[in-house]
Amino acid sequence: MGRPETLKDNLTARGRYATLQRETFDRADLVSVRLQSLWFTRCTFRETDLRQAALDGCHFKLCDLRGADLSGASMRGVTLAGCDLTGADLRAADLTGARFGRVLTGAAPHGLTDATDVRLDNAILRDLQLDQVIGWPTTG
Repeated sequence: MGRPETLKDNLTARGRYATLQRETFDRADLVSVRLQSLWFTRCTFRETDLRQAALDGCHFKLCDLRGADLSGASMRGVTLAGCDLTGADLRAADLTGARFGRVLTGAAPHGLTDATDVRLDNAILRDLQLDQVIGWPTTG
């Protein structure tokens, strides 16, 4: 008998561009997970530990990432469309070329990405694209 498969092992084994829908990863330990451009739709990652994760090229559509810890994560080219990032920790995350946008689901604020109270200290924001994002921190 082989060792039991962990959630992290399961995600890592998914092939490039695999699609996951309505999956729950709330409060999971996904520290340093390395994903291959996976597509998440309506998945929840509330308070999930994604520190130092490699999420390059992943797509998140209508996902709940409230309170997720993404500090130090590599999120190059990530797409977040209509996601809730309220209170997420993105300190020192690499968001180079990432796109934070919307999904056409009806009248605003439905379908807009919510970045209220995200932490961005020392995050890399090179070529970051924002399209009607709610609560994006402004520098003053």
